[in-house]
Amino acid sequence: MTTARGDDAGSMVQFDFRGRVAIVTGAGGGIGQAYAEALAGAGAAVLVADIDGDRAGRVAAGIRTGGGTAQPCRVDVADPASARDMAAAAVASFGSLDYLVNNAAIFGAMQFDLLLTVDWAYLERFLSVNLLGALNCTRACRPAMRAAGGGAIVNQSSTAAYLYAGFYGLAKAGVNSLTQQLAHELGGQSIRVNAIAPGPVDTEAARTVVPPELMAPIVDGLAIKRQGSTADLVGMCLFLLSDRAAWITGQIFNVDGGQVFRA
Repeated sequence: MTTARGDDAGSMVQFDFRGRVAIVTGAGGGIGQAYAEALAGAGAAVLVADIDGDRAGRVAAGIRTGGGTAQPCRVDVADPASARDMAAAAVASFGSLDYLVNNAAIFGAMQFDLLLTVDWAYLERFLSVNLLGALNCTRACRPAMRAAGGGAIVNQSSTAAYLYAGFYGLAKAGVNSLTQQLAHELGGQSIRVNAIAPGPVDTEAARTVVPPELMAPIVDGLAIKRQGSTADLVGMCLFLLSDRAAWITGQIFNVDGGQVFRA
């Protein structure tokens, strides 16, 4: 059972994932890397999955150097066979599978265009990764998670789901709905499904997409007047995967500095 522990009465609660196995997609950098490192730091064995195998290898090597347990895996989340191979790699490497973090997305190299004019082939590929990739990986990982007695899934959404953000916002709104639908389909198998919707987070990919002169007014509109960091997100991810969230499923949690308010 996943627990949370405190070394003393005044310490921050620490999550204990020893004996658990997690897959994090899109973990070759940015937020996915932060999730993978945090899970490994809490004792989980982590499959570091990314479409860039070299980046996945570097992150996994860094986790092992720090005393954690990790293996890299190249995956194209839009390809059912690749997703199945990823799930099989986790079981082959670590013996079981408890957690899946669907973080992979096309973002840093994202094209800018309107829904009305974006190239159709590009849009299909974009949605196959940013929306259907989470479903594809969930379908691939479900048998192993069910065999382990259940588990938890965290999907990566975005506050773009609630704002005008073109096909990126469309994909993230779809992730929100997917999260809610899968929570009902998997709840009877003791698999919980939730999502995190970050606001503007300072990553290499985000700096590519939104230059500083455009980010400044966005940050000025936040309730907390700073851009988020990957460290701001990991606590929510660990909580939602842990047994402390045992009666939470089908929910989307904004971690956004107060960017979006929903009644």
